[in-house]
Amino acid sequence: MVRDITIGQYYPTGSVIHRMDPRVKLFGTLVFLISVFAYKGIPGLAVVTAFLVLVIRISGVPFKYMIKGLRAIIVLMVITAMFNLFLTPGEALIHVWKITVTKEGVTAAVRMMIRLTYLVLGTSLMTLTTTPNQLTDGLERALKPLGRLHVPVHEIAMMMSIALRFIPILVEETDKIMKAQMARGANFEEGNVIQRAKAMIPLLVPLFVSAFRRANDLALAMEARCYRGGEGRTKMKPLCYQGIDRIAYLILLAYLALLIAMRVLL
Repeated sequence: MVRDITIGQYYPTGSVIHRMDPRVKLFGTLVFLISVFAYKGIPGLAVVTAFLVLVIRISGVPFKYMIKGLRAIIVLMVITAMFNLFLTPGEALIHVWKITVTKEGVTAAVRMMIRLTYLVLGTSLMTLTTTPNQLTDGLERALKPLGRLHVPVHEIAMMMSIALRFIPILVEETDKIMKAQMARGANFEEGNVIQRAKAMIPLLVPLFVSAFRRANDLALAMEARCYRGGEGRTKMKPLCYQGIDRIAYLILLAYLALLIAMRVLL
């Protein structure tokens, strides 16, 4: 399950999505996340699903590779579905002792699981098609107007980029620690949920030690290169919109307008 986390990783294919400006992909991800919670009914779900599938096909990222990232949130999806299933009032379908399953609860549970799935796929698609450096530049340029309010835009973008970059590194480190402990007799796959959770506790100490050591090494490397923030710094490859980026903006706005119109009219 640890190796199934895809958020923060980059999958190069050279597709049109990969060549787009990172600001377009950030805006597109935001629009898609809004649309996931804005759709209403089967027609809206069909439009959101078709849009997501189309973008995945254009990106060239294997669909199986993206689905693999959903395994890491199966527990979260099950817990969320259970809460919606048993705690939503409405027309009762099943009643056993004090447990009642309602028609509205089933609908809410299915809708929430679909939304969580699309949220993970949408955010994973952005990181899979955008390098950490491009993502940092895109965030910094997108948040640049906040700099007039003395908001440390460059530092915020740098922290978010470093956090995303550390996700696959920590996943790889966790996998190495698990294999080392399994070679010494540790068992992470047998027993109930509570026993498996207890077996994961010995991973935390070496993982935290490794994370702090990597963070300290990164800080020393940045100081050794005289890093002083974003003021006065120039870009080796400055961001510049191309024709495909403007077309993508128009498509995203049309997609969002369509979802809003369907929600209002249907």
